[in-house]
Amino acid sequence: MADKHRATERPIHRVAASTCEKSDPSINSVPLPTMKRLLPILVLLSLLLARPAPAAPPAPINGEYILLVGGPSLMRWEKYKGDAAHDHWWANFVHAARVRTEQIRTEAGPDVKITWLVYGQGYKDRALQEKQDLIALIGTVREKYNLSVVYVRNGVDVINYLNNGQPRDSLKVADFEYFGHSNAKCFMFDYSSNIESACKSWLHEDQLKEINGKVFARNAHIKSWGCHTGESMSKKWHAATGTNMWGVIGKTQYMLNELPMIVGKDARWVGR
Repeated sequence: MADKHRATERPIHRVAASTCEKSDPSINSVPLPTMKRLLPILVLLSLLLARPAPAAPPAPINGEYILLVGGPSLMRWEKYKGDAAHDHWWANFVHAARVRTEQIRTEAGPDVKITWLVYGQGYKDRALQEKQDLIALIGTVREKYNLSVVYVRNGVDVINYLNNGQPRDSLKVADFEYFGHSNAKCFMFDYSSNIESACKSWLHEDQLKEINGKVFARNAHIKSWGCHTGESMSKKWHAATGTNMWGVIGKTQYMLNELPMIVGKDARWVGR
């Protein structure tokens, strides 16, 4: 395996993130002036390009819901990309995971176990740019939604948690979803953070055979909200675990107060 992965997609980012002049410290809201300026553009983009994800099937209540959250890029690299720069807002992926967490709480109830696996180093690095404690802000979501936050360093940590993070004989994985940068073959946890347009921390499709497929509940819901996963990684996931991972052939776009949507006339969701 190469020591770093180059991104295969053209940069895609949240509409709001591309226009915010200053990062919003709140994970749960977006500045109203920004919303007013962007509303006509958002409506047009939604009508012409974006399509929602397929509805999730009813997930088993008795299981763990795991949301894997990658880190944001840094302006030290992205500032040279102009309008194509990623992650103007540090909370792109955290906010999307929060939206999904709220859905899970509504659908599965207040007591179901929800765990966020967060690439913590990415938020420590971005905190220097933001001049605020992003780890503490992530902690406010943990408190509000009664969830566990586990900080991971790489794909090995993710696999170890899936396999052994809980007593899997009694607590299966009911839901596993990824929010972050990705290409066709890997989840890119530190894309354009340490290296411009590349990463040093990932979960690669060649590692998936290390996941024990027996940890997943029957009819577990598994989905990547990143770009291009459906082009290769979804197939490798099924071959390795026997479960289906929803992924996109094409690109996704992170939105303001809803889950990411796919963009482009040829983009589509696939189950594996």
